[in-house]
Amino acid sequence: MQNILYVVAMQAEAQPFIDAFGIEEQEGFFAPLPCRLYSTEFENGTKLHVVLNGQQHGSDLVGCEAASVATLAAIERLHPDLVINSGTCGAFESNDAHIAEVYIGNGVMFHDRRVPGDDEWGTQALGNYNVWEGSEAIALELGYRMGKVTTGSSLDMQPCDLQIIKDNGGELKDMEGAAVAFVCSLLNTPILFVKSVTDLCDNGAETFEEFSKNLSAASQALRDANKRIICHLLHLSESNR
Repeated sequence: MQNILYVVAMQAEAQPFIDAFGIEEQEGFFAPLPCRLYSTEFENGTKLHVVLNGQQHGSDLVGCEAASVATLAAIERLHPDLVINSGTCGAFESNDAHIAEVYIGNGVMFHDRRVPGDDEWGTQALGNYNVWEGSEAIALELGYRMGKVTTGSSLDMQPCDLQIIKDNGGELKDMEGAAVAFVCSLLNTPILFVKSVTDLCDNGAETFEEFSKNLSAASQALRDANKRIICHLLHLSESNR
């Protein structure tokens, strides 16, 4: 694993991790796209890149469109061995999830692409893309729970979205994971999901308020998890030499 690429939607989600590793920004790398690149190289030659969707109109670009653009541009320019989609998510109190708890994704799909028709249309709409085969080993080794990531383009969740999530075993609700996985599936690039909970979708709280209140704590938890994951991947690289 000599070339690792993180794709992250928001600056607040990535900044604690960037600071922890002292990763420097490569300004203008993706111009004229708004995506931002931070890169460093470890003593063993492993390269670590963090790509953010960037900003427009003064706010972070979130959602599937921005994630797809950033992922495509990053893979084409950086040629990673592994993509890691790290970010915050909603989860469910009924599944015993907790704020700032970190999960490793064991599957990923869309929950808001409702395309009527035969099985081929439905299969394409849901996605259900593969995750990296080493995901379970990392979860077991580092002691993280696993859960299926479901993605939609809106922060809120309509009753029909919830039904799709329940019907397909979804546990973690985000706004970019399946879009990143979609691009990875086209370019035959493995993907690992690292998610930290900001809000509980079924506890009756207002989603944006809970997300805003818990974003810092969830991002700090992501920092700690990603430090452990990178150390684990570096150890694997050394063992395979």
